[in-house]
Amino acid sequence: MNIGTTIIKCRHSVRKFKDTKIEDWIIQDVLECARLAPTSMNLQPWLFGTITDPELKKKIAGLTDHGKFIADAQVCFAIFGEKSAKYYLEDCCAATENMILALQSYGIGSCWVAGDKRDYAESIRLLLHVPEAYTLVSLLPVGFAADITLPDKKDIRAVTFSDIYSEN
Repeated sequence: MNIGTTIIKCRHSVRKFKDTKIEDWIIQDVLECARLAPTSMNLQPWLFGTITDPELKKKIAGLTDHGKFIADAQVCFAIFGEKSAKYYLEDCCAATENMILALQSYGIGSCWVAGDKRDYAESIRLLLHVPEAYTLVSLLPVGFAADITLPDKKDIRAVTFSDIYSEN
């Protein structure tokens, strides 16, 4: 194994966070990793928000259906995609994953909360005063893990095939 695959393999969703501040330079480094994600035709059709205000995080948490823990995160990143870009969803998902892996490299946990096509996407866009040309793709609440639960993952043989798929 190398450091990159180790980071990927030890990543897991975190929904309970310690009350430990994340340094500003780490947040900036994570944003840098997000903006360097691959994009179709190098359009970079994204806008990244960093939410640290406790009241704002509570409002966002209250709008979501599966993100109530956002209120307890040290930071919540909001990833928006420019709706006119054909592949904004793929591009912004790549940026979100870059952020998750960058955070993991610092020992900071996260949990991807869906935004795209969710009923609350527009409400969050309006709450954050993001221009209408953008839509919410994902929310990424982050912090140092207070509790770690590791779910079972499928065996590698159950999710892979070589050349042509076969049930045998």
